[in-house]
Amino acid sequence: MTNKRYHILKTLRLTVEEEKLLKELCEIFQMKEAEYFRFLLSQKPNDYPEIRVLLKDLINEVNHVGTNINQIVKGVNAGIYSDNDKQQLVAYLKRLNISLDQVVNQIGNK
Repeated sequence: MTNKRYHILKTLRLTVEEEKLLKELCEIFQMKEAEYFRFLLSQKPNDYPEIRVLLKDLINEVNHVGTNINQIVKGVNAGIYSDNDKQQLVAYLKRLNISLDQVVNQIGNK
């Protein structure tokens, strides 16, 4: 975060289950508890750790699909294009669309 100085201290009471969930979420997103709460209070969807993880996974998926598409295009340019390559390309694009739909649905439900 930035070099902000936090002057106000808040005490919070949680149940055992809530504390366990908080600790799990902080471990998953590699954040301190106070930092996690500040992110939740910010009301900026891109700041939510869950959304950051989803977007990171989506970017990785897009990169993998892009690599496969580039390999197929290279084969097309070399003159070794086949119908199997076309089917693979369509499958990769469907996979990409499914991943995009999943992320959009998950972000929309936050």
